[in-house]
Amino acid sequence: MQIIDILMNKTAEKQALIDKIVEAIQDVKGEDIMIFDLSKIENSVAETFIICSGNSNTQVSALAGSVEKKVRNDLQDRPWHVEGTENSMWVLVDYVTVVVHIFQKETREYYDIEELWGDAAITKIEYEY
Repeated sequence: MQIIDILMNKTAEKQALIDKIVEAIQDVKGEDIMIFDLSKIENSVAETFIICSGNSNTQVSALAGSVEKKVRNDLQDRPWHVEGTENSMWVLVDYVTVVVHIFQKETREYYDIEELWGDAAITKIEYEY
């Protein structure tokens, strides 16, 4: 297999992961879904951030669970690390190249993480309910 084939396969795998994560978020009515392409930003911690909001700690927890379950069942992939499930104010689900940030609305507004990555190419997902 040539280098170009390997790179194309990795790109396709990452896009499938992104699509599956967004689908899982939409299944549980996650709001304000945004995808940040950080691949061209030097020293970024991941290639892609997916950020969304829930209305309560119960919904934030359900969103994280939905992402983990759908990715595990459909893509046979598990997160490298999950953090924040104790209080579900901000749950981080880390798939290494793609990191999912699931916030309660007030916490997202307070930390304003979108401003930290202002140089990223941003895609806002429209609701498909």
